[in-house]
Formats: sequence, C-alpha cells, structure tokens
Amino acid sequence: MSTSADRSLLQRDIYTVSRLNQAVRQLLEGGFPLLWVEGEVSNLSRPSSGHVYFSLKDGQAQVRCALFRHRALLLSPNLANGRQLLVRARISLYEPRGDYQLQIEYLEEAGAGARRLAWEQLRQHLAREGLFDLARKRPLPALPRRIGVITSPTGAAIRDVLSVLRRRFPALPVLLYPAPVQGADAGARIAQAIGLASQRQDCEVLLLVRGGGSVEDLAAFDEESVVRAIAACRIPLVSGVGHEIDLTLADLAADMRAPTPSAAAELVSPDRLEWLQRFARLEERLTAAQRRRLQGGEQRLRLLAQRLLRQQPGRWLQDRGQRLDELEQRLRRAQQVRQERLQTRLEGLMAQLRLHAPLPRLERLEEQRQALEARLKMAMRHYLERQAQRLARAGQALHALSPLQTLGRGYAIIRRYPQGEIIHRADQVRIAETVEAVLGEGRLLCRVESLDSQLEPETGWTTGNSY
Repeated sequence: MSTSADRSLLQRDIYTVSRLNQAVRQLLEGGFPLLWVEGEVSNLSRPSSGHVYFSLKDGQAQVRCALFRHRALLLSPNLANGRQLLVRARISLYEPRGDYQLQIEYLEEAGAGARRLAWEQLRQHLAREGLFDLARKRPLPALPRRIGVITSPTGAAIRDVLSVLRRRFPALPVLLYPAPVQGADAGARIAQAIGLASQRQDCEVLLLVRGGGSVEDLAAFDEESVVRAIAACRIPLVSGVGHEIDLTLADLAADMRAPTPSAAAELVSPDRLEWLQRFARLEERLTAAQRRRLQGGEQRLRLLAQRLLRQQPGRWLQDRGQRLDELEQRLRRAQQVRQERLQTRLEGLMAQLRLHAPLPRLERLEEQRQALEARLKMAMRHYLERQAQRLARAGQALHALSPLQTLGRGYAIIRRYPQGEIIHRADQVRIAETVEAVLGEGRLLCRVESLDSQLEPETGWTTGNSY
C-alpha cells in the first residue's frame, strides 16, 4: 500500500514558487502585446539605481509600474504624484515578490497624445492636398521694397524684428498687420490679416512671427484656417514662430521657416554693409570697364587715322568721281535709245488701233437696237389691244349672268334671318318666322303670315304675307 502511494507521489508535477512565478511571467509577457494605459501617478519612488517606480491608479484599482534607468534617461520624465499619464508598456511579473507590473516603454502626459494625434491627422490631410509641397515654395526677394509683419503689436516678437531690421537695413519700410497670437480667436484673426495683406499687395514679403511658448500658446498657428490662408497668400511668407524646437503647421505651409522671429528678420532683410561692399565692387568694375572701353576706342581711332593717311582718300574720291561721270553718260544714252524704241512701238500700236476702231461697229449695233425697240413697242401695243377686247367681252358675259341683273328686274332673294341660309321652297320656313328679302337695291325683313306650297299658274308666285 505504501508502495502505491509513493508511486502516485512520484507522478505528480509539483511546482516550486520560483518555477510558478517564472511560468506566470512567461505567460503574461507572451500573451499580451504592448498596451496603452492611462492613470494617475502615486507611490512615486526614485532609488539611487536610477530606476523609477510608481503606481498608476484610477477610481477602482491600481497597478505597479517600473521605468528602468535606460528608458528614464531617454524619456526624461517630469514625474510627480497626482499627474495624469498615458503610458505604453509590457505586462510582466516581478518574480521575487510575485507582483505583476507594467514595464514602461514610453510615457507622456494624458491629453498630449490626443493633441499630437489630431495634429498629425490634420498635417496628413493638408499634405495630401499639396499645401506643404516644396514645388509651391516661392523664393524670397533679394531686396524687398517693403516688409509686412503679422504679429501682436505689443509682443516681444515685433521688437526683436524691428531691432534686427534697424541694425541690418534701417531704410527698409515695415508695415504692421496687427493680430493676436494666442487665444480663442487668434487663428481666425491671423488668417484674416494674411488675407488682407495678400489682397492689398502693399509688401513684397511677409513675416508671421511670435515668441516662444507652450504647445497651447502656439495652438493658433496649427489651425487649418491659418494654413490655408498661408497657402493662398500671393506674397512670399516667412514663418518665425516660437523657438527652433517648436514646429507648427504654419511653418510647414510657409515659403520659408525661421527658428525665431529675429532669424526671420535676418532672412528677409538685406545686410547694409554687404550691399555697400557690393556697390563698391560694382563701381570698381564699372570704372575699369569704362576705362578699358575708352582705351580701346582711342586705339581704334589711331589705327583708322593711320589707314586713312595710307590710302590717300583725295585721289580715291577723284577716281570715283570720274567713274560716276562715265556711268552718268552711259545711263543717259541708254535712256535715249530706250525712249526712241518705245516711241516707235507706240506709233505701231496706234496704227493697229485705228484699223480695228470699234466706233463704226457700235453705230451699226445702235441702229439694230432702235429697229428692234420699235418692233417690240408695236407688238406690245397690238397684244394689249387684243387683251382689252377679250376683257370687255368677258365682262359683258359676266354681267349677263350676275344675280344683281336679275334682282334689278324686280326679283328678290329670300334668306333665313339671321343665319343667311337661302330659301328655295315654302316648306323651309314656319309661320311667324322672320326672313330677309334681298332686293336689287336694299333689303327687307319680313315675317311669314301664311304658307302655301302650291304655285299659282297665273303668276308663278307662292302666296304669303310680309311686312
């Protein structure tokens, strides 16, 4: 019996505490990926080893966290009890005590991540539209006639800009477009100032500047309206917002970014001493070029004078004058011969013209035209007389058949009144009906008193009374 119990005991898989904690640690580390956890810092501890230990808690629970020295040096955390943190961590187990904990890989203040995510999403959206493309960046003018500054009139940025411009190029005019650089409506006011400067075109370059501040202070320069106003601006724009480590969406959209307002003023303003030195060098080059040109002109003049003396121009002009006289005589003789030849040809053409003169032919054609005209007039007169006779005969025949001729002999046309229907028989009307009698001259309205459809042989009239 004891042998069976011993065999059963040997078959059991018995864990030690160390083995159990090790297995649980492996299970936790392999079963969970990197997690984001948000909570409030408590039980903060900073031992001399450089590691940082604390707890993250909410209203119902807490969890231990370990930020090891190499991570702490990279992240440079500003930790304190009561701060709200967002951490990215791995789940693990501290085997000596059997406590599970979070090994911190990254941390930031709660809320900063949401702001950064929103900033990054807006940046990507505007980048897809091409507002940050390098191809649309415009060069700055080398010597602007006027500089526009968009900033707060009471801030330190405008004083820094004016100080730099006064030192580098005091004669350069500056036009201030005042706008608040932080606050609830700062973004809209900045966009409005950029649009006004672009519309007025009073400057050749614009500075959008602000001194340093927190992320919240610079939030106006990350607004979409400001970025779109910069992209639509028709004047080259330099952004000098915050310090060198600060990056805003306005910096990405600007034609050039400067780390500070003073650096922005340095970029757009010419250096007075440099331009004076450049003018001096140009003056020296111009003077030397003019001197060389005068020397070359004098040398060429001397060479031409020497050639003139060697070629004896007086004799050359005499020979050319004699040649001109010979050519003149030849020209006169050639003109005379040509004129005689043309005169002979003209006389021959005149003789041919007289032989083929069109005047006699025109006279014969005129006589034929007059004879034809007389025949035409006679034929038209005979034709009109025959047509007039035909018209008269047709008129007489038409008059003989006209109903007016019949009415003139005492007959009348009886019509139904007021329809105008002609009545042929007595049974077409009723007693007391009104009819219209059309006479040779005028018409009568009659009322039927009696009807008799039998025609009397003596007169051929149908009996009836009328009025």
